[in-house]
Amino acid sequence: MSQMSINAVFMRGGTSKALIIQPKDLPLDQSEWTDLFCAAMGSPDPYGRQLDGMGGGVSSLSKVCIVGPSSHPEADVDYTFAQVAVKEKHVGYQGNCGNMSAAVGPFAIDQGLVIPKGDTTTVRIYNTNTKKIIHSTFATPNGQTQYGGDLSIPGVYGTGAPIKLEFIQPGGATTGQLLPTGNVIDRLDVAGLGQIDVSMIDAANAAVFIRASDIGLTGLELPEQLESQPDIMATLDAIRIHASVAMGIAPDLESAKQNRIVPFVAFVAAPQDNPTLTGDIIAADDLDIIARVISNGQPHRALPLTISLCTAVAARIQGSVVSALVRPSSDPNAALRLGMPSGVLTVDAEVSQQQEQWHAHSGSFYRTARRLFDGRVWINKEI
Repeated sequence: MSQMSINAVFMRGGTSKALIIQPKDLPLDQSEWTDLFCAAMGSPDPYGRQLDGMGGGVSSLSKVCIVGPSSHPEADVDYTFAQVAVKEKHVGYQGNCGNMSAAVGPFAIDQGLVIPKGDTTTVRIYNTNTKKIIHSTFATPNGQTQYGGDLSIPGVYGTGAPIKLEFIQPGGATTGQLLPTGNVIDRLDVAGLGQIDVSMIDAANAAVFIRASDIGLTGLELPEQLESQPDIMATLDAIRIHASVAMGIAPDLESAKQNRIVPFVAFVAAPQDNPTLTGDIIAADDLDIIARVISNGQPHRALPLTISLCTAVAARIQGSVVSALVRPSSDPNAALRLGMPSGVLTVDAEVSQQQEQWHAHSGSFYRTARRLFDGRVWINKEI
């Protein structure tokens, strides 16, 4: 079978991996991108493994980032995130990937899109999916990205150089409103479940938060446990679908079924000893809250960074499902320690209430990234 190839770089960003491609190497007609990205990733694959492409069979490993010069006055580069479905021929552009955001700044330096500014450089990134600005700050000694370092992040073996990501004014990334319904807490009437309390928050990405106990879970479930319970997965998806309509993301339930990316579904629980995928147990005293997230129909092995930020924002909003379960602290500005399947993720958020309106000013965390290869990715020409 004849093939075509395009320039690409393959990078890890946080706990995700993606092909990163410059717009100049893609068709001008974006309607052609779906076929191209699916072929590159190896989708659709009913076996769920993507062996005939660059994907890894899970949502965190089936991604494409498009990074190029920015026309935004407050940014250095534009970054468009594409989530490629594994078993279906579908590419979603509705949300951002916080983990892959960590790779965008280093990619921009490596490709000459941004000139380093001393031993430390801040790359201003405009995420076109959410229309939000991200500041990525990392070491650039001798004018080059430093990848080696001693920062360890949950879910990635080994260490790397720290990359600070600061999301500027993250509220309303998907819907235009931090609280899309205007309420801190709502009661959804979900078919097959009944009424359930939820907090629908939109910061960095839209998410619907529920108490683990309200759907018969402890909050400590690992991904394989969730995947082995199709009834629970169906319930979580039903909550997502109803929340999508309530948040104004989809006009009706049928449309919401087709958009599987946003809102994300997160169920949370009070701090308790947290089991991890490595078999370790994180003591309850080292956590502020337990969280598990469903991403693109799959239980996430770590936590999507955008939803980690959204969780930290929700924790600062008094009366939300999240804030009611967070460990009380003498320091209201302390960073939030999230217990997840891969360990602990610490994330900070600045939130305030002004004239009875909640505002998310910023959110930040540290990630690592690594350039894995660059060259050309080969794609079936018949696409």
